[in-house]
Amino acid sequence: MTVTINKQAPELLVASWVQGSPVTFADLTGKVVLVEVFQLNCPGCFLQGLPEAIRLHDRYADQGLVVLGLATAFENYDKNTLENLKALVETGTVVGESLKMLGQHGELVDGKFRWKIPFTVGMDEVTVNDEPVTEEKIKEYAERLHPDLSQRREEEQGYILKMVEQYLRQKTMTAQTFELYGLKGTPSSILVDREGILRDVSFGPQAGLEQMIQKYLA
Repeated sequence: MTVTINKQAPELLVASWVQGSPVTFADLTGKVVLVEVFQLNCPGCFLQGLPEAIRLHDRYADQGLVVLGLATAFENYDKNTLENLKALVETGTVVGESLKMLGQHGELVDGKFRWKIPFTVGMDEVTVNDEPVTEEKIKEYAERLHPDLSQRREEEQGYILKMVEQYLRQKTMTAQTFELYGLKGTPSSILVDREGILRDVSFGPQAGLEQMIQKYLA
């Protein structure tokens, strides 16, 4: 991770704002900020991440919570696009595996995402990745995902390194905010307090997120 908990949160690197006005953490001094990071082709983002972010927005917005949505892309670059993000925000259109899984769970209304996103939404800055995949880079990325890598069994280390190498070789694009915050996947959340201090970065459902929000709102 290139950011540090309990230190000033670096600004999000946003290529385009598709809903709401451009905003920075500096603009939001005095507010608690929750950034919900998702991908368009991410079923868990639509089944869990975004609905929970909307619920938290609805419950705590009048107490000083600002929720921001940030779409990113670290895979499936044909689905996780700015165009598909605009379609989601404007019409509720979902794509790929997200569409498939929402349908299977009965979470579509007229074929669209059943929730209306009520907060500001932007697209992560995604750039072409032309860096060579070296052994050093593979190890560095693997240790970021698994800080205890060196303590694991040799065969398990080998498997992790192999999986990381495969991932990095297909990673033709780099999502700048995703990399800056050292995120492990989507959905992820970033929590910043009223003074702009980074308080939490989490991957997947975070049981204590609401309690942390309450703490920093108090």
